[in-house]
Amino acid sequence: MNADVNGRIIIPAGDPRYESLLRGTNHRFVAKPDQVCVVTSTEQVVAAVGEAVAAGLRVAVRSGGHGFEGFFATEGGVLLDLSEMTEVSYDPARAAFAIQPGATLGHVYRVLFKGWNVTIPGGECTEVGVGGHFAGGGYGPLSRRLGAVVDYLYAVEVVVVDADGTARAIVATREPGDPHRELWWAHTGGGGGNFGVVTRYWVRSPGVVSADPAKLLPKAPSRWRVAYCMWPWESMTRESFTTLLRNTGTWFERNSAPGSPHAQHSASFYASHRSGGALLLQAMVDDEIPGAADLIDAYFDTVGEGVGVPSTRTHTVRPWLYFAAYPNWGDPGTQDIRRIKIKAAYLRKGYTEPQLAAIWEHLTGEEGTGNQLILIGYGGQVNTVAPDATATAQRDSVLKAAYMAVWGDEADDHRHIARLREFYRDVYADTGGVPVPGGAGDGSYINYPDVDLADPAWNTSGVPWSALYYKDNYPRLREVKRRYDPRDEFRHALSVQLPGTPRDTPPGTPPGTLPGAP
Repeated sequence: MNADVNGRIIIPAGDPRYESLLRGTNHRFVAKPDQVCVVTSTEQVVAAVGEAVAAGLRVAVRSGGHGFEGFFATEGGVLLDLSEMTEVSYDPARAAFAIQPGATLGHVYRVLFKGWNVTIPGGECTEVGVGGHFAGGGYGPLSRRLGAVVDYLYAVEVVVVDADGTARAIVATREPGDPHRELWWAHTGGGGGNFGVVTRYWVRSPGVVSADPAKLLPKAPSRWRVAYCMWPWESMTRESFTTLLRNTGTWFERNSAPGSPHAQHSASFYASHRSGGALLLQAMVDDEIPGAADLIDAYFDTVGEGVGVPSTRTHTVRPWLYFAAYPNWGDPGTQDIRRIKIKAAYLRKGYTEPQLAAIWEHLTGEEGTGNQLILIGYGGQVNTVAPDATATAQRDSVLKAAYMAVWGDEADDHRHIARLREFYRDVYADTGGVPVPGGAGDGSYINYPDVDLADPAWNTSGVPWSALYYKDNYPRLREVKRRYDPRDEFRHALSVQLPGTPRDTPPGTPPGTLPGAP
């Protein structure tokens, strides 16, 4: 390995930097690698992976560090830290914007906006690294209007390991004649850490060809409207809460078609446990859209109809970059309260009456303290893409649901995780404790990974975790795995498995003992 990489190899013994590099955003997980290798180029990644494989060491990868199940937190092996690979630039050779995996979303938005007045429909948590966000099918406040971020992925550079242990970098594009097109496809929703180490993405709008970089991605908004409608929890009865949540589901069923006026804006619903104080509707929109404020108020009016509890509203308009890039918007918890468990689901329809009853019980009962439910608007332009055109299979859903708990003390791990597991299980009691695809549900979201879906103790549906995340795309992902990671060097608790291995649970993992269980 060259001297430049050697200067960034950090080992446990005697290096004061080591302890600072063991955690990501989720403090539940602490890595204990034999070494941390801070890489800054594709060549360094190739060298580091090649040496690790030759030495029989497992390779784990971290870019932004926002993995909810701590897939980087391995015992032993090599932790590749990509967080210093942050370049965002225009590549005239590919007529696309090149983005390294350690770049955070906030940095990407700043560079694209300041340089070319363009943007991508990525997430709103500004400190998330694009490495995993893109590969897992990321989305954000502009997705109902513009689509998923993977719909803009033109190419990807991946360091893979051949059957003989040789590490090499491959560039795969979406061009029909590209011999590596399947590797590109696998990174449009197949999740991070499955096939190799991503060292660069290229993005541009589908179907757009231009020598002018300012025309290769959507124009960024100039001013951004953020609005809230709030109800006090203390005034909510079971009937009023159920009406509010039922109305929310119905509104999204009716207003999430591509081209709908309301697909121009984001929309979401946030419910803490009753002890948290308030229930919120949120909406965000490009304020240059005609009638932007009226669209949001119409959303608030319809969802609030018949609730019978007074609400308060606020609208704030600020420059786009103030929202998109400067605050650490959306990250759960604080620097000291960052122990996180999240469970997810896609919704094709609003909740059923039994589900509404279960949500009420878990958000009002004493045993549910700490639980949160967030419904994030989906659909719109996202749903114009065929489910097999990218690895992101859920293309007719109208909502993503996030069930989450955030706390600070390790001693509270078991209590919070148990409560959240029971909450999720009871909401999906009619389908074996998980959101089985078909009907109102449509599986789960791999960027909010949940090892419980692979645990028969919590998934009694008979539907494997892989089908919940990838649906009919999973066999194709396994073939990509066979071709580009035949040795299974890149693996974690929910990694795509080689053909011929069990499909329902990770090999060698007894029920109730999956990584991430307290």
